Amino acid sequence: QVQLVESGGGLVPPGGSLRLSCKASGGTFNTATMAWFRQAPGKEREFVASNRRSGENTYYADSVKGRFTMSRDNTESAVYLQMNSLKPEDTAVYYCASARRLILSALGMSSMYDYWGRGTQVTVSS
Repeated sequence: QVQLVESGGGLVPPGGSLRLSCKASGGTFNTATMAWFRQAPGKEREFVASNRRSGENTYYADSVKGRFTMSRDNTESAVYLQMNSLKPEDTAVYYCASARRLILSALGMSSMYDYWGRGTQVTVSS
């Protein structure tokens, strides 16, 4: 059983930055596909970023490309999401998710992920 715990959310003004963390326990982290999703009030959960393994490409939603950077540390069994130039439309609960190795076409599909954290709130407001 894999457990995921997110941290690092908070309130930040537009243009600010935040770094989210997700620590995993259980399972085989090194070969797990890891991802970040987000869900704003009244909206469906949407893909933010995903990485299948260290050394492989990380994929981003168009809405965050160039502003967000996902990284992973296999020694810590953790993934991070550095969020810069934040906008009010980035306000959402951010979730960490993991799955056994997914094919590229499945990376953005929330239904393909087996394990989820409880989420951390990010609010971008002045």
